[in-house]
Amino acid sequence: MWKVLLVEDETFVRESVKEIIRWEDMGFTLAGEAGNGAEALELIRRDPPDLVLCDIVMPQMDGLALLKETRKAGIASKFVMLTCIGDFESMRQAMEFGASNYILKLSMSVKDLRETLTKISLELSAASASSGASASSGITSPAPAPAQEPSARRTSALPNGTTHPEVIKIIAYIEQNYDQDITLKSLSRYVMMGENYVSALFKKKTGETLIHYLHRIRVEKAIEYLKRTDLPVNRIGQQVGFMNDNYFIKIFKRLTGTTPSQYRLTR
Repeated sequence: MWKVLLVEDETFVRESVKEIIRWEDMGFTLAGEAGNGAEALELIRRDPPDLVLCDIVMPQMDGLALLKETRKAGIASKFVMLTCIGDFESMRQAMEFGASNYILKLSMSVKDLRETLTKISLELSAASASSGASASSGITSPAPAPAQEPSARRTSALPNGTTHPEVIKIIAYIEQNYDQDITLKSLSRYVMMGENYVSALFKKKTGETLIHYLHRIRVEKAIEYLKRTDLPVNRIGQQVGFMNDNYFIKIFKRLTGTTPSQYRLTR
């Protein structure tokens, strides 16, 4: 079981979070709780949890300060921040300092919490497996960095090895939803940033535009279908997110130098 520390100064919210989900069924156990950051920091130093579910706005020491102090202490506990609508700057700072995710308190649902816990569990399992493999081979791993890990791709596989939290979130989202209607607007809403800023940030950190990256991922998925299935080309295009057949063929040829049908013949 992964140990969770719940940090929230509002008793009602804290009790609600504890009750709305069956923690053990998700592979987690509530190992402790605190009403402010100062109290939580003592608990973290004494017995580091795997996950800290933490409010941002709290007395004595807020969630951002708690996250920073935890990282200064060399403790790599995962952090998921509880925040209010409109507190974009705090959310941005939390992600910069290595928070894995954030949940809006007013609209928090069982689904939101379950999805977040599933992602965290996968990240913790991957880190544990990686650590175990290094230990068995006699390799000493360096202390983990505070940057956020992606939920769907290892950092080393990201474009240009980027570790920027918002960019990682976008990439993970595209990996999981490439077959859906994805736009710059929807991605901007997802990371709660302006469209122009997101577009420029992604290009700066990865070296390619958002639309080019999305097309590349979709074409890579289409190639897998062409190799492994006998689905018609138009159906494959739809499966990977291209609703227009001609546009799918055009983008595929632009990126591979050949049409999907020609590619299938030479596989």
